[in-house]
Amino acid sequence: MESSEFLVSVQSRYFEDYVAGTIHEFGTITVEEDEIVAFGRRFDPQVFHTDPEAAKSTIYTGLIASGWHTAALMMRLFVDNYLSHVASLGSPGVDELRWILPVRPGDKLSLRVTITQTNRSRSKPDRGIVHSFIEVLNQDRIVAMSMKAVNFLLCRPSFP
Repeated sequence: MESSEFLVSVQSRYFEDYVAGTIHEFGTITVEEDEIVAFGRRFDPQVFHTDPEAAKSTIYTGLIASGWHTAALMMRLFVDNYLSHVASLGSPGVDELRWILPVRPGDKLSLRVTITQTNRSRSKPDRGIVHSFIEVLNQDRIVAMSMKAVNFLLCRPSFP
């Protein structure tokens, strides 16, 4: 299926606007070397995340972003472009998080999000559940990270 666009902006998007089977693409965000090092030093202090020179002698032959840093960059694009700014109620979690390809300084990341399933809540009819498959693509459109997400969203208010 081809990538499609939402009919409403992220500022006014509700559960009903997330249609199962549609694919949406967003981006980009550039990965900066100083941010890789800062994140690595603070949260994932492995040499291939913290020391550009020493990283050259690792299996990665250079500095790479922590997978958790990549996930944080994904989340920025996800919130800015996909997740409703008026109806999001959070998430119970993600499944099948995979770091497939190292992310390097200068990479330009974008998202491809496939809505795999939507269900209106039976017990709370003012909301629904959206299941999404998220792929983080690099500038060559190669998948660097993927995961499945579940989000709770309010339904569009109905006025009498």
